[in-house]
Amino acid sequence: MKYMLLINNNRQVWEDLATWPPEDIKSTVAYMSDLMKDLTDAGELVAGQGLGGPARLKVVRAQPGGEPLVTDGPMAEAKEFLAGYFEVDVASEERALEIAALVSAAPGRGGVPDYAPIEVHPVMDAPDIMPELLEPYRK
Repeated sequence: MKYMLLINNNRQVWEDLATWPPEDIKSTVAYMSDLMKDLTDAGELVAGQGLGGPARLKVVRAQPGGEPLVTDGPMAEAKEFLAGYFEVDVASEERALEIAALVSAAPGRGGVPDYAPIEVHPVMDAPDIMPELLEPYRK
């Protein structure tokens, strides 16, 4: 079963990255690289990437009969943003939860994890999405 693990981060933590000692940044990057290698070697990693921070984020909304509206960054009231993701293909939900805990435990400033929340979403194939709602359309 495939799962999408969404890595959320707090704006304050993200903005604080600029003040981290280089060895702390290297430690975090090494931890995530090693985890991705371990998951690849186990055949569990489908994809994974870190994402640009709030300053690079764009939000696009289609407008009736006009050009799309493009704005910078997440909503002003948003305290957290999507910082990265892993897509894993694992034998069970329990394994996806174990991997999410490993991602959440990545070392932060001073080697101390910030325990970022990781959302775990099953990746659904069309036949799996609420079959009771799709049944009337399968005739």
